[in-house]
Amino acid sequence: MADLLVGVVVGSDSDLPVIQGACEMLEQLGIAYEVVIASAHRTPEKAAEYARSAAERGLLAIIAAAGGAAHLPGVLAAYTHLPVIGVPVQTGALNGVDALYSIVQMPAGVPVAAVAINGAKNAALLAARIISIADPSVREKLIQYKMELASGVEAKAARLAQLGVAGYLAAQK
Repeated sequence: MADLLVGVVVGSDSDLPVIQGACEMLEQLGIAYEVVIASAHRTPEKAAEYARSAAERGLLAIIAAAGGAAHLPGVLAAYTHLPVIGVPVQTGALNGVDALYSIVQMPAGVPVAAVAINGAKNAALLAARIISIADPSVREKLIQYKMELASGVEAKAARLAQLGVAGYLAAQK
């Protein structure tokens, strides 16, 4: 498939540091993406139009990051048939739990997938898994990524076996 795209939407520029992990992961997997700022509350028409036009512009999934009331993922999901992945952003007195609850408590018929608070990297991986259903090249990159993760764990296990706990921890400093 050519020009696979993931839409990455943030409600504010203050969410950009959180979403950076998603952008880096999409780049690592060779998946084209775009990033836009569209607020569910301050620019609701822009958010709605973005979601309405996403599929015809070639997007296959949308990642939406939001903190506080975190309505952005749900608003986007209301206006598109594409999968929407919500990233709750850690903000304020509730440390992102409010955003997590807003994203996971969507009403029947308007699904939004949710990842961990500030879990943008996993949002990108979930979008890639969705895309990989129809794109073997993305599937292969995901398989390679998982093999690299496993190799990293095995290397750490071997080092632990060699150094013992105290030596391993001392070497980490």
